[in-house]
Amino acid sequence: MAKNANRDGKAPTQRMLRVGEQFRRILSEVLQRGDVHDEELSRMSITVGEVRMTSDLRIATAFVLPLGGQGKQEALEALRRNRHEIRHLVVKGGSMKYAPELRFEIDGTFDQMDATRAILSEDHVRQDLDD
Repeated sequence: MAKNANRDGKAPTQRMLRVGEQFRRILSEVLQRGDVHDEELSRMSITVGEVRMTSDLRIATAFVLPLGGQGKQEALEALRRNRHEIRHLVVKGGSMKYAPELRFEIDGTFDQMDATRAILSEDHVRQDLDD
């Protein structure tokens, strides 16, 4: 997991990781079941790759990507438009004492993997790897 900028370059704590993973799991279930009352959102299949929590657990940033990578901006707008309802459903499904503010960002992990794969497949790089 990447380092969280809110902790002055320090790695996330076990508590932040545990709560983030719990939040991610419940958020994925809520989106998969279609509990949110939004037609546009219920037609999309959205993958939640990671949820990063701030050190005080007040803000949860969910990194999401629609299945197939098509309609990223539409999915992001729909999630942001329904963030209060989603927040309520996620907290209701978990065991958190407080409801963190929920933010959504596009997950760039797959794009980074594709870029890395492209670099590694270049002839001059592959030549160095084979030696």
